[in-house]
Amino acid sequence: MSIKRLAIFCGARNGNGKEYLVEAEKVGEWLTDHQIELVYGGGKYGLMGAVARGALLNDGVVHGVITEKLNGRGVAMEGLTSMQVTENMDKRKEKMMEMADGMIAFPGGLGTMEEIMQAASWMTVGDNTKPVAIYNFQGFYDDLKNQLFKMNQAGFLEDSFFENVYFGDNMDDILHYMEIFHAPHYRTYEK
Repeated sequence: MSIKRLAIFCGARNGNGKEYLVEAEKVGEWLTDHQIELVYGGGKYGLMGAVARGALLNDGVVHGVITEKLNGRGVAMEGLTSMQVTENMDKRKEKMMEMADGMIAFPGGLGTMEEIMQAASWMTVGDNTKPVAIYNFQGFYDDLKNQLFKMNQAGFLEDSFFENVYFGDNMDDILHYMEIFHAPHYRTYEK
């Protein structure tokens, strides 16, 4: 699979440690170095702003997708390659998933969790055939990985879906996973 655009879901806050911002900028730079366009939430604050700045400062292509409400609050980053304004958060997520060849979660909060889990859960019903990865920076998502394993062991998450939410701590490994990704067959139910 050819990866030309990646959606990065991440925090609109800085987090409690400069290392998150530094790594987010590095991810933006990495995308540019690999000629991969960034699709993200369009904001200028927190890790969202950092990953976009990392790409833009290296002449990368950055596509923002922001809601009408957030745009009206003045949180949109200027100088992006393109900016789309959606009616609401659901439309925003759908647009980002539509535009990207794969989705990655970087550290963040509830919004980040919702976005990446929607992309993963849509695999189970066949509405997402694109790769989903978790950038597990400094073990940030270890507990999520353990929770997904618990769901798998308890019989609520089939092996094919558990194995197709990739956890990695560097972008080269994540890209490799995405390039060889084959979407699992959607869930079927026994009568």
